Amino acid sequence: MLTPLALLISLFIAIAVAQAERPKGIPAEVDRLYQETHRPQFHFTPKKNWTNDPNGLVYYKGEYHLFFQHNPSGINWGNMTWGHAVSKDLVHWEQLDHAIHPDPLGTIFSGSAVVDEHNTAGFQSGEEKVIVAIFTYAGEHAAPPKPFTQGIAYSNDRGRTFTKYEKNPVVGHIAASNRDPKVIWHQPTGKWVMALYLDRGRFALLGSKNLMQWERLSEVAFPDGHECPEFFELPVDGDRNNTRWVFWEGGGRHMIGRFDGTTFRPETGVLPSEWGSNCYAGQTYNHIPESDGRRIFIAWMSGGRYPGMPFNQQMTFPRELALRSTDEGIRLFAYPVREIEKLYTKTHRWADLALRPGDNPLASLEGELWDLDAVIEPGKAAAVEWNVRGQTIRYDVARKTLSCLGKSATVEPADGRIELRLLVDRTSIEIFANRGRIVMSSCFLPDVANRSLGIGVQGGEARIVSLAVRELESAWPW
Repeated sequence: MLTPLALLISLFIAIAVAQAERPKGIPAEVDRLYQETHRPQFHFTPKKNWTNDPNGLVYYKGEYHLFFQHNPSGINWGNMTWGHAVSKDLVHWEQLDHAIHPDPLGTIFSGSAVVDEHNTAGFQSGEEKVIVAIFTYAGEHAAPPKPFTQGIAYSNDRGRTFTKYEKNPVVGHIAASNRDPKVIWHQPTGKWVMALYLDRGRFALLGSKNLMQWERLSEVAFPDGHECPEFFELPVDGDRNNTRWVFWEGGGRHMIGRFDGTTFRPETGVLPSEWGSNCYAGQTYNHIPESDGRRIFIAWMSGGRYPGMPFNQQMTFPRELALRSTDEGIRLFAYPVREIEKLYTKTHRWADLALRPGDNPLASLEGELWDLDAVIEPGKAAAVEWNVRGQTIRYDVARKTLSCLGKSATVEPADGRIELRLLVDRTSIEIFANRGRIVMSSCFLPDVANRSLGIGVQGGEARIVSLAVRELESAWPW
């Protein structure tokens, strides 16, 4: 019979042998918080349970607040409550206590948040400016069921606790399952403006001086538009004297036009902003300082699979949105925020490199977390292909189409070149083509043993003008 010391020694030996016998590059499956096998490492996920839409994106005193639809008691959708996380850099997140809970008026569906700089609602009780959350009461989930209405809650302690307004709802039922209020401050008219989904194809704009009493301003006809509106202003080509407004629905389809404080007048038809399968209910940050000036966006990467995990679903990596002039007119661009550089560990670079069939300059690299940035001249190649952990990203030169995980988009070369940026996490690939003119957000579930990376061509020679492959570290505490 072995002594306790001998048993302990035998255990350490067994663990060492098991580690030594594991093939190189195959990670042990782990279940510690934030280290789980399928846990995204630089995309936000809650500690546990279901999450979907980002809510209440607002910046205040050095903190980016991310509220989110969350089920406190289950791995699947239900019991909608506002979860809450904060970050100082859009990369490292700290999950806080739930912010807004269901009550007899309903569960808490999506909405937005503002900083009431001028104390228009009169909620301020100390030195801190008040953060006001505006949300939907999903009355059909109340007992007894009620219509959908809109409510508000306020925080005097930098978003750590919220008090619901005692006279909720502030917007009564208008139509169908009206929901998802996005509120902004419109400086030229000195009022709050709310974009609100009414019913399929119908949205409303409402105005208020104090966040409590609201009046109908106008309606926005949006062909087949569905829920989760966004409404924001951006300079065109960086010129703050030439701006347009973007009106957005849940799937990222949008119209670009002008807003006079009462009516939105589109100057385009309905345009796509997303060509992948997994990007929905995107929202942008309110109250970003003028010295920063960015319009920062986060969406729900809807539909991902995370077998055996304590959480369900993830967010996109934050993106910066911009309007730029193109041959087609003014168009929306999206690109990863610069803060991702905080996660860079090692960079591999190539330049002016011929790429012939059979070549793969990335063959020696393996891993899970990558930021790849490439400028390619397809030349006489029939196709240029990237291989990421067994998934193929293919650019068909003749058809000018980029394909990944069952979705395709047209990517026009500029001066004979295409630009491609890939963010690769454990369960997602986000593609930004031609500086973000085309965006493809995709979730996938790789074989944990496959950590390969590759680039190659078919049918002829191409040229790598420049290629940077950056290894990333986890954003979570280890």
